[in-house]
Amino acid sequence: MRSSEEYKRDIMKDLAQGNVESLDNMPTDTTNEYETFDDFAQRTTTDQRRQLFSQSLHPERIPPSQMEPELQKAIAQIKPNERDDVAKAFFKQLKERGLDEKRLEQQLNLSTHNPNRMTADDVSNLASFTYHSHPDVFREVLAEQPGIIKFLSNPIVAGIIGIAAAKWLGSRK
Repeated sequence: MRSSEEYKRDIMKDLAQGNVESLDNMPTDTTNEYETFDDFAQRTTTDQRRQLFSQSLHPERIPPSQMEPELQKAIAQIKPNERDDVAKAFFKQLKERGLDEKRLEQQLNLSTHNPNRMTADDVSNLASFTYHSHPDVFREVLAEQPGIIKFLSNPIVAGIIGIAAAKWLGSRK
């Protein structure tokens, strides 16, 4: 049996190469190959990633018991300035839906509502809340800040992201 890390590595390798063989057994267009996940994230537009995640990332497919620990680990691994950007993006999107930052701070028991001072646990709690209560906002923030995705290691989570990316890459032929 393969480990989660091996499975994640294989998915990310396939993703970086634009491998869609498992979906339709057709040759891939090598002009769209990506060196790494970072290359994929940099060369795709926010709109392309938004479309990708709206089609494939649904909270009902990944139980909270699997997603919450993954979010905690992923957010803990991203750089502090990227974590600040993720928190800002969550707050911005939630504010557009009428949710006040100070109220969220109290409701989620965050140490602060200032994204620059939030801990990894604060951002994880905010991400988890958003994932469950506002999945559309969660998908939007992933599209804007795709760095979180590369640190997700659970095979189910990584598999869904990998399938979504493979579908998108396959449609670019």
